[in-house]
Amino acid sequence: MKKTTSKNTDGEKTSGGESVTAKRAVAGKPAAVPEKAAAAVKGAGAVKGVAAEPAKAESRTALVRRARRIDRELAGVYPYAHPELDFDNPFQLLVATVLSAQTTDLRVNQTTPALFAAYPTPEDLAAADPEAVEEILRPTGFFRAKTKSVMGLSKALAEEYGGEVPGRLEDLVKLPGVGRKTAFVVLGNAFGRPGITVDTHFQRLVRRWKWTEQTDPDKIEAEIAGLFPKSDWTDLSHHVVWHGRRICHARKPACGACPIAPLCPAFGEGETDPEKARKLLKYEKGGFPGQRLKPPQSYLDAGGKPAPPLGAG
Repeated sequence: MKKTTSKNTDGEKTSGGESVTAKRAVAGKPAAVPEKAAAAVKGAGAVKGVAAEPAKAESRTALVRRARRIDRELAGVYPYAHPELDFDNPFQLLVATVLSAQTTDLRVNQTTPALFAAYPTPEDLAAADPEAVEEILRPTGFFRAKTKSVMGLSKALAEEYGGEVPGRLEDLVKLPGVGRKTAFVVLGNAFGRPGITVDTHFQRLVRRWKWTEQTDPDKIEAEIAGLFPKSDWTDLSHHVVWHGRRICHARKPACGACPIAPLCPAFGEGETDPEKARKLLKYEKGGFPGQRLKPPQSYLDAGGKPAPPLGAG
């Protein structure tokens, strides 16, 4: 599996044990950060208390600095961050990403082994019996629409690109079922070409952090791209999405266990008690299996566990 190397242009990447400090609050409401907030998260040092007065509007320079610092801190918390879809080649990643709509990466990873065993190439999938493909994809939900998309894109790859996945955004978005988000997942992780992946987690967190007020994914992508060097975009996407899945949840974020609490203007929207917040952590941060059946060794070395196959629990 290919993965771009995390890069930072605003300073060196923090280590997993580095504490987060903040001399001044960012724009937003006052926050009182508990002493043990980050200590609840493996790989993050304790967060020192921050008592802040309401800040004035944040300058562009301050926003850029804060955004890049958050990314550096998250790189230290998730040094093993990677795409959470199992794949061996660009075609598998493309199909898996299309299938991930309206379901979890775990469910996709539990489903694709049977799909790729039966149809390993675009030519094979394009020529498949639609009903047979639908039956395989049933666990992912919306299986009829997804069957149409993956068979359609396979046909296009076979007929227009010699059975190969193109490495250009303008070509990828022409394929059935492929939008900018899917295209950037493939470009960043299969071709090493930077892109920002604006999924539901990314949208939620960048608005919580006051990086943007936009709600349209394309506008969010454009605004966030302006805060970071292009070389950071793919790793930034992993860091933000991983944090959203593990700590900064949609309904009840684990604020008291968040290693970037002093930098977050939304601190206090979720559980602030460190012990209670720790119980909200998911995947490897909470001691649970991850989403990949075949995770990279770096994830396993950090204490992560592979996901069970379909039907195994």
